[in-house]
Amino acid sequence: MDCIIHRRAEFAASHRYWLPEWSEAENLARFGANSRFPGHGHNYELFVSMRGVVDDFGMVLNLSDVKHIIRREVIDPLNFSYLNEVWPEFQATLPTTEHIARVIWDRLSPHLPLVRIRLFEHSRLWADYTGDPMEAYLSVGTHFSAAHRLALEDLSYEENCRLYGKCARPHGHGHNYHVEITVKGTIHPRTGMIVDLIQLENLLKEHVIEPLDHTFLNKDIPYFATVVPTAENIAIYIARLLQEPIRELGATLHKVKLIESPNNACEILCEELSPQEGLLSTALPVLERV
Repeated sequence: MDCIIHRRAEFAASHRYWLPEWSEAENLARFGANSRFPGHGHNYELFVSMRGVVDDFGMVLNLSDVKHIIRREVIDPLNFSYLNEVWPEFQATLPTTEHIARVIWDRLSPHLPLVRIRLFEHSRLWADYTGDPMEAYLSVGTHFSAAHRLALEDLSYEENCRLYGKCARPHGHGHNYHVEITVKGTIHPRTGMIVDLIQLENLLKEHVIEPLDHTFLNKDIPYFATVVPTAENIAIYIARLLQEPIRELGATLHKVKLIESPNNACEILCEELSPQEGLLSTALPVLERV
């Protein structure tokens, strides 16, 4: 029987986003504070996912062997290093999160049956690479606070309470929503980026955070005057808002994950959404409650 196993590792390293063929002003405009000399550092967290058949000893792979391979091929060379100089791959292409993930895949794939490399630069920025030379995934996290009430106008209060429980109470309630946006695209051969990270973060702020933060969704956001603001519908709304702006940046919105509370979250696989024809589209998304 096939099984996927995961091994975690970590390393600390510094890097700088700087292209010598660009002027200081061009580097600053594209990379912001990431271009500052002499660079900056992160505590990277690495997850290596591998697939195989469970053997007679109850293992896909001997995890002791896996640990030593990851340490030899990745951790020892990268830990406490200046990434721009440690490997030749980072001299041709900047060591962005997504490019580091791809290079780690290339270093480990001759030794391990990889299915995914996930690399966290920090808790709100990470990349996934699955071996496709044409695409990788970059995820960013952010948050907003908002109130909502779950109720259908054509149902009585008692009927809404049976359907939505306490969430139907008339004055609503609030959440600290955590949003994770995943984009898919090709890693640029020089900048190492799927998408301009500064522009992506600005899009999130402009289209999601500023309009939704500290609102009563049912009353302050016209869309939710007629659509019940469940976690699922909020995630669909965010996906609709971001699809075209992210496409204009040269990437594809792959997934929106909305965490409403530690016990309640959902994911919208955005590539399954029909082309945007206004936010009141009734197209059904692919959705997973977590």
